[in-house]
Amino acid sequence: MLPETADGYGEIRPTPRVMRVRRWNTRDSVSMLPGAGFKAILVDPAPKQVVARSTWQPGCPVDKDDLAWIRMTYWGFDNARHSGEMLVNGSVADDLVDVFRQLYRAKFPIESMEIAELRDLDAPPTGDGNVTGSFACRPIRGGTGYSQHAFGLAVDLNPFQNPYHRGDLVLPELASAYLDRDWLRPGMITPDGPALRAFASIGWQWGGAWSSLKDYQHFSVNDR
Repeated sequence: MLPETADGYGEIRPTPRVMRVRRWNTRDSVSMLPGAGFKAILVDPAPKQVVARSTWQPGCPVDKDDLAWIRMTYWGFDNARHSGEMLVNGSVADDLVDVFRQLYRAKFPIESMEIAELRDLDAPPTGDGNVTGSFACRPIRGGTGYSQHAFGLAVDLNPFQNPYHRGDLVLPELASAYLDRDWLRPGMITPDGPALRAFASIGWQWGGAWSSLKDYQHFSVNDR
């Protein structure tokens, strides 16, 4: 655990040597889907028991019946097939399946894919998180309005390899080595790479193109 700062984030520290070229996979969040290659199973609306273990609560800006549950395969840093899950807004579920199909075919590596839980929102900072996901009922960083994640209309992809950067703040807090975008390493999103092409194909915008801050992991419907 990292010491917490006054703004509630962890203390920013240099990236440990073992993480400067991070390329491993954590345990799959769901059982391996059948078959070979890319596979997606979409359930819309998401089952009640799935929503119940997410961050959804009464008062969130999206109705629970508007969320869809996707289980799908992804390509890992170990050059093997993995399976994960995601909660998303049902209006974009089919588009996101197409995005991750493109990423799989391009062998763009992903470390893990999971649904955020309430305990994750209040967990002490460790600075090394790297979960690819969508729905999280939370405000924008440094603000009070809801994030696009709270609507299920945004995706964060490999947050450690693609950190958030504003002033002195880097999130995850140990990911500063990945602010060097000229040092290309597996799992990084680049302006001419497969991740940007895949999301652009459905009209989504990239936080890595913002000028006031850089959110290299972030894609959204409305560029917020």
